[in-house]
Amino acid sequence: MQTNTTPDTPEDYCGTTYAAKLLGLSVGTIQTLVEKNELQAWKTQGGHRRISMPSIREYQRKHNMLTTQSEPRDNRLRVLLVEDDAVTREMLRGYCNRSSMPVDCMAMSSGLEALIDISSIKPDVLITDLDMPGVDGFELLRTLRQNSQFSRMTTLVLSALTPKEIEARGGLPEGTIFMAKPINMDWFNGFFTAFLAGRYIELHAQDGITQT
Repeated sequence: MQTNTTPDTPEDYCGTTYAAKLLGLSVGTIQTLVEKNELQAWKTQGGHRRISMPSIREYQRKHNMLTTQSEPRDNRLRVLLVEDDAVTREMLRGYCNRSSMPVDCMAMSSGLEALIDISSIKPDVLITDLDMPGVDGFELLRTLRQNSQFSRMTTLVLSALTPKEIEARGGLPEGTIFMAKPINMDWFNGFFTAFLAGRYIELHAQDGITQT
């Protein structure tokens, strides 16, 4: 059953892409499930479909599916990649998901799609392009900066824009890591290696404090 009632919080809904990942299905199959009323959904004024999280959990229970929430939170690094160029998006997503490092990458093609799902994904690292149609990387970063929920999230910007062009459009939030396109995959690999090493040290330091 579809409803026009908007949930109170972002945790109550997700976008089609994230729903597909949660259920291990294609986006097309999710759309079919919505049309068959097996998942509850509605459309925003902009025409973007949002899926009810309770209906997803009910579908998982009904079909004896394991939920992603059952996975240990510290087991894998959660990465959200926002890139409108399909070739670059698939290259980076493929690299992350084929890597021997514990990295789980969710890829999206627009800033708006990311804003819909980021509260559900809760990424450790956000990787985003800047120059995108609609909600671009600048607006995405400004919006997230206003939410304390993402204050500890690491942000990596990939862009062909020059530093002067970026500054002219308002600059980047403090602490944002910048990498110029074309992407240097050795640098990209080093970024994750260093990040995971730092995370490992931090977790073990916390364990030491707990045991003291």
